[in-house]
Amino acid sequence: MTASPRRQTPRSTLQSSARRLAYSILLSVETEAAYASELLHSRLDANLDARDAALATELVMGTLRWQRLLDFFIERYTGRKTSTLDREVLIVLRLGIYQLRYLTRMPARAAVSESVELVKHSRKRSAATLVNAALRRASSERAQPAAKFGPAGNGAVEALAISHSHPTWLVERWLRSFGEEPTTALLEANNRAPEHACVFLDPARREGVLRSLNEAGVTSEPGHLLRDAIAVRRGNVAKTEAFRNGWIGIQDEGSQMIPLLLGAKPGDAVLDLCAAPGGKTMALARLVGKRGRVVAADLHETRLRALRGRLETAGAANVSLVALDGTGRLPFAKTFDRILVDAPCSGTGTLSRNPEIRWRLQVDDLADLHRRQLALVQFALEHLSAEGALLYSTCSLEPEENELVIREALAAQRGFRLQPLKIPPDVLASGVNERNLIGEDGAFRTFPPAHQTDGFFAALIVRE
Repeated sequence: MTASPRRQTPRSTLQSSARRLAYSILLSVETEAAYASELLHSRLDANLDARDAALATELVMGTLRWQRLLDFFIERYTGRKTSTLDREVLIVLRLGIYQLRYLTRMPARAAVSESVELVKHSRKRSAATLVNAALRRASSERAQPAAKFGPAGNGAVEALAISHSHPTWLVERWLRSFGEEPTTALLEANNRAPEHACVFLDPARREGVLRSLNEAGVTSEPGHLLRDAIAVRRGNVAKTEAFRNGWIGIQDEGSQMIPLLLGAKPGDAVLDLCAAPGGKTMALARLVGKRGRVVAADLHETRLRALRGRLETAGAANVSLVALDGTGRLPFAKTFDRILVDAPCSGTGTLSRNPEIRWRLQVDDLADLHRRQLALVQFALEHLSAEGALLYSTCSLEPEENELVIREALAAQRGFRLQPLKIPPDVLASGVNERNLIGEDGAFRTFPPAHQTDGFFAALIVRE
């Protein structure tokens, strides 16, 4: 008896599934303050075709990056303020216009018709006529550059913010801090898909890792900054044997650099005060070795439970986990040789990777973050040994979260000073100059368009 051939799911049906998944995730981001990357990680299952998993990811992240410009077009094509539209309708329109303007190989007819079906699926059938008419107008202008439709009467900063899809207040402060050319380069970098990098969690398995990546169809090359980093060009690292076995982790190169700057040595006692999700914790565990000890603390027990699983997979047995609030006095009787305060921050250095942040962050949030970050440093310094060092780091570009935290911490507590950072020898990739990473003030900084990483800041404090 001959088995009947397996029926293939039509490509159009798969694309429809990708659009529905993207819609569902964007609705959660909009209404539940969820994070897109976490939802994509949890909802992209093995049953979704790889091409459509990629399409869903592109739709979610691209729509979030270009949200402000998309909303400008929505108001143009509907004649209505976005604030008057139901959230479900607004998201369908954003998805539809994103496909028309940025997915140039997507047939316009498919983008329009699928969007109409999607708004019906979202139980907003009454809006189908509106969606159809708006997207047909968008389709007729899809080849026209966005600059042609720039809002009349707005100033240069507002026009720059709309055309590059960022909040105006954020663009204004970056222009003051960085100047016009670097700011424009940063806005452009934030609207590109970020590069993915990997870190060796078990350096002894380097050859096995590279073989595992190759077998899974992952295309990679050496990192931009670090000699031992892997820059991923194509493929899904999370589906490789190396990732499942805990031999490698997915971590931005700027983030990989942070634990190396702390100067932890074999046998050291280290406090990682804001440890989750744990990439830096595992690096510190390797640096201190079996004779050393890392105390990994975090405010959220759920995040610590996830970290415990990562540590077990990686075989890191020299780490103790503690749930605590680091903005108050710490429950430790002893001091630590090295302390890492990788502080919770605005994340403005990661807007390519976490585009929803730009729509949630408000200028008043920076003052609150500053107070919490300052408290973390001050209470941690109480547990620094006589010959110890504390590294403060963020993935923020804002001075309130970086330089001003260090300045106020040193002013408030006598007996400490800033020590210029030095990058350990033999860790940088060929051709990378330390002077492009360490400023005249001795602090470490990465800038997304210049370094092809997320934006990081780090500074080292020691006792006088």
